[in-house]
Amino acid sequence: MGFTEVFAATHDEALKRAADLESGRQAAPGAVRIPDISDFEIERLGDLAGAAVHAAGADYELAMVDVSSDSLLGVPAAMVRALAELLSYETEGEGDILAEVSESWAAEEDMPFGAEQAGRYVRQLAELAAGVDPTTKAGLYVWTS
Repeated sequence: MGFTEVFAATHDEALKRAADLESGRQAAPGAVRIPDISDFEIERLGDLAGAAVHAAGADYELAMVDVSSDSLLGVPAAMVRALAELLSYETEGEGDILAEVSESWAAEEDMPFGAEQAGRYVRQLAELAAGVDPTTKAGLYVWTS
């Protein structure tokens, strides 16, 4: 299995980045590259994040954004919000939500890393999501090799 890269971009920038990735270029600055997972694991993370911030049931399914790349998928706004909320979600004695989501994600079947590494990835993805400014027409994108 290859890798999955998650990055923030406008639609046009995402298409350019997908073309770069398809030609073998390195990770873009600010992107989160995760080896040995697919877009399915990113969707599962969205489900877990949504449940943790009490937004379960929203559409967390990644969607194809352009016919020019089967490997490029868009992250729905609900998942972007849920991931971003992991950084600041207020709980009443429930513990560290980001750590709980990370542990649950690492425990998913066939995950290639443990809770500690999952925690680093989830924090990076949450920070990436929190930095998305919808006024710039930017969004989160997932590219899987």
